[in-house]
Amino acid sequence: MAEKVARVSRVTLSEVVYRDIRELLLAGQVAPGEKFTLRGLAEAVGTSPMPVREAVGRLSAEGALEILPNRAIRVPIMTRERFAELTIIRAEIEGLAAQYAAERAAPHEIAAACGFHTQFAAVSAEADPDGAAALKLNKDMHFAVYRAAHMPNLLQIIDGLWLQVGPVINLDLRASGRRLKEVEAHKHHARLIAALKAGDGAAARQALADDIRAAANFILATGDVPSAAREG
Repeated sequence: MAEKVARVSRVTLSEVVYRDIRELLLAGQVAPGEKFTLRGLAEAVGTSPMPVREAVGRLSAEGALEILPNRAIRVPIMTRERFAELTIIRAEIEGLAAQYAAERAAPHEIAAACGFHTQFAAVSAEADPDGAAALKLNKDMHFAVYRAAHMPNLLQIIDGLWLQVGPVINLDLRASGRRLKEVEAHKHHARLIAALKAGDGAAARQALADDIRAAANFILATGDVPSAAREG
């Protein structure tokens, strides 16, 4: 019995660690190419290496982390070509979710998305925007919309896409809030919220796609994302 309890506890802890690390990736709190060790991750989350090893194994299978030959763990390096391809896919897939959200969202779901947008807009308007706060609010607003589509399989696909692009989408926001001023994502978000309130699926889809493309174009223009030839 004691062995069974220990095994269940370990599985439960592994799931918690998995979700915690996954959230860091989704919210862009780690950068492409950033490296870790099992021991370092275990110390960071306050647990033993075993549940961390299991969580890393799952994230590696999902393409969210890489296990290097020296047993180090790395956030995958994103190339311009791959990022551009994922941007096209995201605009279509996430735009579709926004369209269905506009057609299906309940009033409380629209209110939740609106609340995150209001907070995001407030952060964006600050003289020196808090990039970390913006990261979380941006992710929370987007996923509030995607959940409101009531399409769990589509949500799972979007979740997998964000695992891949999360670290690079928000790379520049970690260093400064310049993109908040130049891209003005809050304006795309405002259009999205307005479309949700109006039940206008086409407008919601367009606003969401414009938001994704504007952010991607800014990131690619910075030159921080290497080409496949340079990365190789």
